[in-house]
Amino acid sequence: MSWWILPTTADIGIRAFSSTAVGVITECVLGLQSIQLEDKNPESLNHLTRFNGVWSVVISNNDLERGLVKFLEEILYRGSVENQWLVDLAVKIDEKSISAHVSWVKSDFVNREIEIKAVTLHELVFREINLGEIVTGVDPNIPTFEGPGWMAQVVLDI
Repeated sequence: MSWWILPTTADIGIRAFSSTAVGVITECVLGLQSIQLEDKNPESLNHLTRFNGVWSVVISNNDLERGLVKFLEEILYRGSVENQWLVDLAVKIDEKSISAHVSWVKSDFVNREIEIKAVTLHELVFREINLGEIVTGVDPNIPTFEGPGWMAQVVLDI
């Protein structure tokens, strides 16, 4: 696991690390989905029929921070409105979009513990960490990270 629950006063957050920007988006999505599940075991959905597709959001001016928010919002929308609960993905970033080949199951069959209402811009971070740069951990569970790599942090409204 390369994502951790970020302690906040009223909501819930995610901090994720990866060696690539694509990897950190993937970790944020997997964290978002896991936080919501009643059964935290990722294999708990393996018995459900899977469907495949491509989901994407448009980004402007290579703004990966806002792109991450839009992509996570798309995941929430599909899970709650379109009955498509994401279970796996392969992310691609280009100058105009964030897209992913996804595997999903019908949301009707997914038991949720927490409802996430929105992805906020509060304390939003999506950036490259330079070689030797240190990102200090957050007690009690988020470790310190030393670059090179990528980091994302997002607060979710519950």
